[in-house]
Amino acid sequence: MIGTFLIRRVTRPFRRALFLMVVLAIGAALVSETKAQTRSSDMFEARVSKILDGDTFTLSGESRRIRVWGLDAPEWNHRGGSTATATLSGLISGKRLSCAVVDIDRYGRLVAQCFLPDGRDIAAEMIRSGVATEYCRYSGGYYGTCR
Repeated sequence: MIGTFLIRRVTRPFRRALFLMVVLAIGAALVSETKAQTRSSDMFEARVSKILDGDTFTLSGESRRIRVWGLDAPEWNHRGGSTATATLSGLISGKRLSCAVVDIDRYGRLVAQCFLPDGRDIAAEMIRSGVATEYCRYSGGYYGTCR
């Protein structure tokens, strides 16, 4: 009789803890699914309207500038900047890009990984052309050029 009483007393808290763990696991799964949906909803397509420098441009219908994620190009008024700007312009001017927003920088620009209509990654193309480098601090070596 006493043994049965103890088992019931221990079992109830155990069942409650197990129930709580299941509820938390389901909640965590729903939150991660919501985050994945939010990320995918941050994908958008638009036509390039203006090139500002070798890693920044604007898109039609988007008021904020787009900063290419993982790319470090010289500013337009620095050495190599005009070449980087011209290369980006030749690559994306007037084209419809698909972009995935990664972040918003301290200047309010959308930091995005953008792709040409044929699927090529803009940053990868700029790095490959030699006019810009991978921004290792933020890319985490995504393009394979960081040491």
